[in-house]
Amino acid sequence: MSGTGCCYDNAVTETFFSTLKRELVYHCSFKTRQEAQSRIFRYIEGFYNRKRLHSAIGYCSPEEFEQLELRLAA
Repeated sequence: MSGTGCCYDNAVTETFFSTLKRELVYHCSFKTRQEAQSRIFRYIEGFYNRKRLHSAIGYCSPEEFEQLELRLAA
């Protein structure tokens, strides 16, 4: 962690929530809180972590990157 008031502390979180809103929330209309929670969970676990390419990790999905790291460590 850096010093108090450093804007970079929250950069990763802010970027994630911006992406979540841009790719899912702004395109959907949720009727209940339960529906919103379910759709957001499916987006994160089914798409964001498994299929979506991330530039910070060489345009791999987080799942692919993790597998690659495990193979390289072995």
